[in-house]
Amino acid sequence: MKNEKRKLSSEQREEILKTLKARFEKNINRHKGLDWAKVQAKLETNSEKLWSLNEMEITGGEPDVIVHDKEAGEYIFYDCSAESPKGRRSVCYDREALESRKAHKPQNNAIDMAADMGIEILMEEQYRGLQKLGNFDTKTSSWVKTPTNIRELGGAIFCDRRYDTVFVYHNGAESYYAARGFRGSLRV
Repeated sequence: MKNEKRKLSSEQREEILKTLKARFEKNINRHKGLDWAKVQAKLETNSEKLWSLNEMEITGGEPDVIVHDKEAGEYIFYDCSAESPKGRRSVCYDREALESRKAHKPQNNAIDMAADMGIEILMEEQYRGLQKLGNFDTKTSSWVKTPTNIRELGGAIFCDRRYDTVFVYHNGAESYYAARGFRGSLRV
């Protein structure tokens, strides 16, 4: 997707900033010590990242700022929806997996969707970090970034939370389920 398409109208910008601010204030436990005014100032200077956050919102991710990486000078947002984002479910892991399916192909794949949105799919460690902030994916599951050696053998990994525990599982990368999507992160 070309950069010129990654722009929001002034109304869309205002709406996503309003939504993000309300979520920030409602979930202060996720980002203790952070100041919304500083987060907003950073967002207002980066229209492409704001566009990506809007895409996360549109697909049901409910993005929220998790931490400030002081060394990099960036705020990090994760999808914080209770369940895997609805607009990103029923997808296989990547393009290779999608193309390998002979029948009943899903509409898309997690890796390409994330790239098109300008976000990164969560790694297992990031997923576990998110779970320290609440109970996520108690009825759904989310693909996570799969190590190369597993992917080369045809597999992909996903996570969920059951029995108050985060589980990591494997599947063929070409599999897809109505209750499996992916969560993303964005550095601003």
